[in-house]
Amino acid sequence: MRWDNLAAPPVEEVPGRAAPATPPLPLALPGAVVRTFDTPGFAGMTFHEVRAKSIISKVPGASRVPFEWTINPYRGCSHGCVYCFARNTHTYLDLDAGADFDRQVIVKVNAGELVRRELAAPRWRGGHVAMGTNVDCYQRAEGRYRLMPSIIEALRDFANPFSILTKGTLILRDLPLLRQAAQVTRVGVSFSVGFLDEQLWRSVEPGTPSPSRRLAAVRQFTDAGFEVGVLMAPILPGLSDSDESIEATVAAIAAAGATSVTPLPLHLRPGAREWYARWLAREYPHLVPRYRELFRSGAYAPQSYQRELTARARIAARRHGLCRPAGDDHRQQPQPPAPPPEQLSLI
Repeated sequence: MRWDNLAAPPVEEVPGRAAPATPPLPLALPGAVVRTFDTPGFAGMTFHEVRAKSIISKVPGASRVPFEWTINPYRGCSHGCVYCFARNTHTYLDLDAGADFDRQVIVKVNAGELVRRELAAPRWRGGHVAMGTNVDCYQRAEGRYRLMPSIIEALRDFANPFSILTKGTLILRDLPLLRQAAQVTRVGVSFSVGFLDEQLWRSVEPGTPSPSRRLAAVRQFTDAGFEVGVLMAPILPGLSDSDESIEATVAAIAAAGATSVTPLPLHLRPGAREWYARWLAREYPHLVPRYRELFRSGAYAPQSYQRELTARARIAARRHGLCRPAGDDHRQQPQPPAPPPEQLSLI
């Protein structure tokens, strides 16, 4: 999408605002059960319950990321993060990458039984499984559907190593199960906290728990004996990339007891790029020229900007004792699936 001549989207497409009810678009989901719920937390949302055929997926480009397998019990996400790189996956289901991604959520209701069956298959070799690498397993829907307990129980019973990356404090519900699993296999828990600014949080991540609540969850997991990593992502140009924002965020992450912090600059793939551009034009129009310059070549800002930004974050991390030990297992901190080879400049 071009960054010039941007206009604010119609009311029904503005991120973070309620939209008039519209019929769901056609889905390539035969047999899906469509549900809505009369509770404030699910206002304007539609859930498509499906019985998936498989659940443990091989990650594309696995040779370039620290994990090979992933589990995604949901598609679409009520967190509503305007920058989410997974937005374009909704277009594969004849849904749009904007409002539909936030409001039309696919629920794989048989996820737990599938995990158990696939872990028991003779061909399975016990590879590390990363969760939260596409959409958040602990988004709001998990409070109703409770898919994660049965998934964790299966991984625990097969002593299969796994990790979870989340913005959702609902993961605290499953802390006892995760402690049980950690007694028999390697369990990684990471949170995503890109910045502390609450005004920015309410605008850009409207469906997530606040950064302070996420950091409180980091502390609870740390006190329970977990080595918790924090993905400081995304760092937003002109909004959270100042020295002051980076220093304050890293300091708060350290104070919460995290053992490491991994900074990641914003990247904008198709789907996310268009949605974020509309949000930016509406909320911070003065930054549009800067973004036009930074992202003129595609999804990623110039390598010089990325290197400078991550260097500043790592210097702050060293100041606060958050250096990653040599040989540390990066699987404890799942990261987004790798981009195509021509876009490997992010990390």
